[in-house]
Amino acid sequence: MLTILWNYRGFIFGSVKREFQSKYLNSLLGVAWTVIQPLSMILVYTVIFSQIMRAKLPGVESSFGYSIYLCAGILTWGLFAEIVSRGQNNFLEHSNLLKKLSFPRLCLPITVVATGLLNFAIIFSLFTLFLVVTGTFPGWVFFSIIPVLVIQVIFAIGLGITLGVLNVFFRDVGQAFGVILQFWFWLTPIVYPASILPEKAQALLVYNPMTGLMGAYQDILSRGALPDWQALIPVSILGVFFCLIGIRLFRKHAGEIVDEL
Repeated sequence: MLTILWNYRGFIFGSVKREFQSKYLNSLLGVAWTVIQPLSMILVYTVIFSQIMRAKLPGVESSFGYSIYLCAGILTWGLFAEIVSRGQNNFLEHSNLLKKLSFPRLCLPITVVATGLLNFAIIFSLFTLFLVVTGTFPGWVFFSIIPVLVIQVIFAIGLGITLGVLNVFFRDVGQAFGVILQFWFWLTPIVYPASILPEKAQALLVYNPMTGLMGAYQDILSRGALPDWQALIPVSILGVFFCLIGIRLFRKHAGEIVDEL
């Protein structure tokens, strides 16, 4: 499977390039929007939460502490949400392509991941520059983000493929998951620290696989500490599980998907 995908790498790269270019087609500023949009978001979070609200986090002395905590969660959640949301609609959106061309269907989920990572790389580079300029860069601990990001992408693509196949045959899946994703965001400690919740609510957060992921990013970026690797074990297992289930479903129903579309 990997060999086939490698042989079609030109198709994947071309698809990513077309999606990136079409996003800013007929725009006067063009690619500059990739910098303006995330930069404005970072500035808003910084001004509102570090200057106006003067919000503080336990154990974080920097005046930018809460804005960094917030950006660490929101930016990485945005990558997760983009991959899963686009993954669940991937086969539906490219129904014409699937009917007319013969190519490995798994190229489509790989394109979604590559496009998501490209967008994330741009916005996260600006956020990293912000950390350096404000003197809050966490140092060598910053590079522990890499394995955390790999775990997140595996979980997101596995869930995206699984939902994508199911959504072809049961269209309610996409609609229902859109609602679930909104609740999932607010049930994950992103805009608030878990410590402010009652003890019973904190105990329930253990069953949310995104709690460990978001906590890892927040520990690294806002506290300059290594993540709790043990807390990442459940989401790692889930990621592998969904990847295996998603690929199995895809292989079993690949022919039916085109007929259903």
